[in-house]
Amino acid sequence: MNEKSKNKERILIVDDSEMNRMLLADMLEGDYEILEAGDGARGIATLQQMGSQISLVLLDIVMPEMDGFEVLAVMNQKKWIQDIPVIMISAESMPSYVQRAYELGVTDYISRPFDSLVVQRRVNNTIMLYAKQKKLIKMVTNQMYEKEKNASLMVSILSHIVEFRNGESGLHVLHIQTITELILKSLLGKTDKYQLSHEDINMITMASALHDIGKIAIPSEVLNKPGRFTAEEYEIMKTHSAVGASMLKDLPFHQDEPLVKVAYQICRWHHERYDGRGYPDGLKGEEIPIGAQVVSMADVYDALTSVRVYKKAFSHETALQMIQDGECGTFNPLLVECLLDVADSLAEEMKEANLNNKNEKEIRSIVNEILHYEDLEDSNSALHYLEDERVKNQFYASISREIQFEYTASPAMMTLTEWSARCLGLSEITMDPVNNEKVLESISSKDMKNLQELIHKTTPEEPDVRYRCKTRTEGKLRASEIICRAVWSDEEEPQYIGVIGKVLDDREE
Repeated sequence: MNEKSKNKERILIVDDSEMNRMLLADMLEGDYEILEAGDGARGIATLQQMGSQISLVLLDIVMPEMDGFEVLAVMNQKKWIQDIPVIMISAESMPSYVQRAYELGVTDYISRPFDSLVVQRRVNNTIMLYAKQKKLIKMVTNQMYEKEKNASLMVSILSHIVEFRNGESGLHVLHIQTITELILKSLLGKTDKYQLSHEDINMITMASALHDIGKIAIPSEVLNKPGRFTAEEYEIMKTHSAVGASMLKDLPFHQDEPLVKVAYQICRWHHERYDGRGYPDGLKGEEIPIGAQVVSMADVYDALTSVRVYKKAFSHETALQMIQDGECGTFNPLLVECLLDVADSLAEEMKEANLNNKNEKEIRSIVNEILHYEDLEDSNSALHYLEDERVKNQFYASISREIQFEYTASPAMMTLTEWSARCLGLSEITMDPVNNEKVLESISSKDMKNLQELIHKTTPEEPDVRYRCKTRTEGKLRASEIICRAVWSDEEEPQYIGVIGKVLDDREE
């Protein structure tokens, strides 16, 4: 490929008629790089391989094996349709066909016979429109990322200043964020009472790092006293919650920012208790914002399980029991349930927590927000990142010489790497593989059925399956082991999406 063609936008023509492909290519190849696929399955294979490198798909409807509507169904299932525009070009002009095409996400519909000027103009307009849309989405996504990154950096610096002055390691901040995030996610799955979104969870988790910012104003001799406080010293220490809230309230800017509002609530009320016996305002029950309630429990748990100048650390189990028994004040019973639900995960997270993985957690938080941000759910930047990862994985698969496959349940489709397809004598894309004769030459109907039953018994918690059988590879029947993992959606009620896996020579295993 020369430098000139490298800079051209790529158009994929998917049509079983060589004549139609040639006519379209002649019209467009002066301005665009043309790729061709003689049927729907090859079209999907090209999209799988090149992804967002393709700027437009020109798609026929009537094709053998896999028609245009089936191609659109796959593009919808894999969410390619949101990033790659499709113009349907077909001799089928019935209103029902046109309506179905638009319902499946096509950008335009051109009926044959077509005028070359019309095709060129519509192709140009569509590519220009999507290019502007991608640019806008990338710009907004980058702005949101920078805003999140700057806010995270500010929170990190301020919270670590407090920890340094308090004679504690920065791990306390990380612990609070970790515990807060786990409890909130458990709460989200348990009830919709608090109307929490993923964005809310990320924001509360970030703001939790500022819960003790008011300690900046506490005298060092009180803040770091090794023994028990006097009544007067305790009253001084208690002022930190109101002082921290006041610091945020007195900011001359950003008062309308949700992060500042949530941080204010957490600073002021993270020492309130559910029975009204906390401070500084004696709030009771649901008068206390849910973010402050969760951070309050996280703060108590970490204080119990950490070494302080005035105490030794309690064990994880003892801390949980003390919170359950109300030895550290009364908490929302629902949050106590959530704490117990995540107890095992919490113990592991706290063991692994260290300052070096803080950046990783912040990045994961930012990515999570981007992926759940309603208007940017499939942003161009996110798709490019996923596309890069897919290309890397495909490369590693191509050099590993293992038979690797991916199966999607809806539409029922199996995708193989190029080497795997050659090894099994199959196409890279196979629709309805469970009932495909060529697939059943590679694995018997009985073994296919047994494997299906094992996969359907999996759960999101236990998604892995190993199954020994004979498979026909490179024309020979071999003892093999199929290792696969069921893939589930991340919805509140997970749905089975499909399977990824590989086939190993059993002797090597």
